Amino acid sequence: MAPADQVSRAEDEPAKLVETYTMRIHRVSIQRLICLALLTTLVLPAAAQTPEFDIVIRNGRVLDGAGNPWIAADVAIKDGRFVRVGKVRGRGAREIDARGKYVSPGWIDVMDQSGSVLRQNGLAENKLFMGVTTAIGGEGGTPVPADKIPEYFAELEKSGISINFGTYFSETQARVAVLGQDASAPNQEELSRMKAIMETAMKAGAIGMTTALIYPPSSYATTDELVEMAKVAGQYGGTYASHIRGEGKELAESVDEAISIGEKGGLPVEIFHLKAAHQPGWGTLMRGAGEKIEQARARGVDVAADIYLYTAGGTGLEATIPSWAFEGGSTKLLERLKDPEIRARLKKEIATGSPGWWNIVEAAGGWDNIVLVNAQNEENARFQGKNLSEIAKELNKEPADAAFDLVMQGKGRVYAIYHMMSEQDIVTALKFPWTSIGSDAGAALKPGTVDGLGLPHPRSYGNHARLIARYVREQKVLSLPEAIRKMTSWPATRMRIPSRGLIKEGLWADVVIFDYDKIQDRATYQQPLLSPVGIDYVVVNGQIVIEHGKHTGARPGKVIYGPGHVR
Repeated sequence: MAPADQVSRAEDEPAKLVETYTMRIHRVSIQRLICLALLTTLVLPAAAQTPEFDIVIRNGRVLDGAGNPWIAADVAIKDGRFVRVGKVRGRGAREIDARGKYVSPGWIDVMDQSGSVLRQNGLAENKLFMGVTTAIGGEGGTPVPADKIPEYFAELEKSGISINFGTYFSETQARVAVLGQDASAPNQEELSRMKAIMETAMKAGAIGMTTALIYPPSSYATTDELVEMAKVAGQYGGTYASHIRGEGKELAESVDEAISIGEKGGLPVEIFHLKAAHQPGWGTLMRGAGEKIEQARARGVDVAADIYLYTAGGTGLEATIPSWAFEGGSTKLLERLKDPEIRARLKKEIATGSPGWWNIVEAAGGWDNIVLVNAQNEENARFQGKNLSEIAKELNKEPADAAFDLVMQGKGRVYAIYHMMSEQDIVTALKFPWTSIGSDAGAALKPGTVDGLGLPHPRSYGNHARLIARYVREQKVLSLPEAIRKMTSWPATRMRIPSRGLIKEGLWADVVIFDYDKIQDRATYQQPLLSPVGIDYVVVNGQIVIEHGKHTGARPGKVIYGPGHVR
């Protein structure tokens, strides 16, 4: 029989064994729990954390749009707006590495022609490819009458647009609605009806009132008539924007008229596509126009101008015909062009001048500098790319007769490019602090095709990118921050566009990310439909619309309503 203590030890062995195994299991469990905790801490947040922002643009050189030097910063966007600028620690649903690139507010086109084409193609690819996120149209007015503007805006919002868009209403629209194509001045009753139309347009959300005073029937309006109409737009906070009455040797007088209309009408003045289109006046006319504007600003008149960055203008070939021949409309014009006696008179006036008509043939320095670019006629398409002197020689006609015939034979508006400005005058205009950038071109129905106007001019594809490539990087006319200011905060301020034009917390998130060394406009007069390179991303209202040169299909654009809008 074993001693009692041996029996006790033997009986304790199973209990100790169980305790040992239990402790080991406990230690393993603790170790596993610790490992799981570490894994949860290290792995799960990166995989399961809900993004704090919609987009974060990291490591970019941020240009705020106000003209300040760039800063190294991240930019966070949420719900369509900028929400943080600086070091952003939270993640974005979409992260963009902008290292070595510039991050700018979206670029604004203050002299756009997209009013009609956006109804057919709201993607506006050619505009966005050159960095334009907001466009203000309406040199020729809205594509609908004043009382239909609310429906027009609602249509754009419903179908969707990829850029932000606002528009002026033309004084000529009101004039034609009351007077038709008549050249006479309105009486008081007719003027009252015209004013009521303008008031309707302003309440509907028009940015202001425009004129295009080289074109009939707009050219039939007197200064006094325009002052009275401008007063209505001014009452609703609108701007008077004008393709002024003459852009050649009469530039100073035409600028004076625009300033007078604004001063007497009580509203700001915007001079569309400021240019000095008269070779004998190159180097002097632009400086004189700038002095006129600065003198007016010094006495308290809110006047400024926009420019495009090419030495050739583009418009209809019918602009070569004195204005009086258009009275009564296009049918009457065609009748007159068939009359040999009237043709003789027109040709004489092209040589000597005609009251109330800006002689664009003289401004271009003659027919050699007027190039047909869209004949609107299959048979005449063979003449596209040739100047009117060359075409006339082939047809064995005088250049004026060739122009008249091309206009008559066009199945639509026949377009030409007019080489009539100097590079030095563009540089002079760019240096004025109050100039902004406008293309005078519309969106295209399809990328790589002519804009909605039907005018193949390089400004419709290259204008805004050209400012940086040519006038900042190559010629060093402007600093990069100043060039960006002219396309962002200044036009936004100038056009009273709220919450845009700056990279600032709380504002709408329109952005262009570009490579300064690579950005280049490629469109030329010979190949006007080439998009720029070097623009990596374009963001509109917080959504990526252009990514590495391709449109994403997004349509986040908004209608920009004027200050008189009544909801």
